Amino acid sequence: MSSLVKHSINNINKWCSMTMVVRSLNSWTGGKKYLGFTYYPREGEVDPPYTATKLFMVQRVKSYLYNPYWQKKILTDMGLDHKGSDIAIVKNTPEMNARLWKVKHLIKITPIQTPDGLPEKDDYWGTHLDTEGVFRISKKFLPDTNRLEATKDFEKLAKRVDKDSVEKNCRNKWLNPWSTIV
Repeated sequence: MSSLVKHSINNINKWCSMTMVVRSLNSWTGGKKYLGFTYYPREGEVDPPYTATKLFMVQRVKSYLYNPYWQKKILTDMGLDHKGSDIAIVKNTPEMNARLWKVKHLIKITPIQTPDGLPEKDDYWGTHLDTEGVFRISKKFLPDTNRLEATKDFEKLAKRVDKDSVEKNCRNKWLNPWSTIV
């Protein structure tokens, strides 16, 4: 019985010494101030260089129902109130990060990486956003400019068969099937 009491007293002493270590962090120097906390790196430890992404891919992973109205409103504003597989692309701004923080338990946030760079203006052919948040641009999917020009020229022809004349001819054959032989 006495050994049991000594064991519990030793555990209490360990717990007290651990709390004393946590409380004594205020006397430490050299900490890096971040928003809301201070980080004390180990000796020789250096943070790797990191550039924040401009966009996030947000996907809802938990149910929309049975949540407070303010969380439902945030999800509805982002367009995540329908299917769970829907995604939303949002900017990485402090205002949007505050909104995402409020529904962090309902969503999955993936930073969008652009290893191929951003597409040029009006050049979105062959782009693909992967499930891991990698935005790729493939040059082999670019359209053939000769075919695009030929399509535009064909649409300008006066003697071509257009949609209205085809519909009119088909409707006429449907209404009078035996009047004309094809």
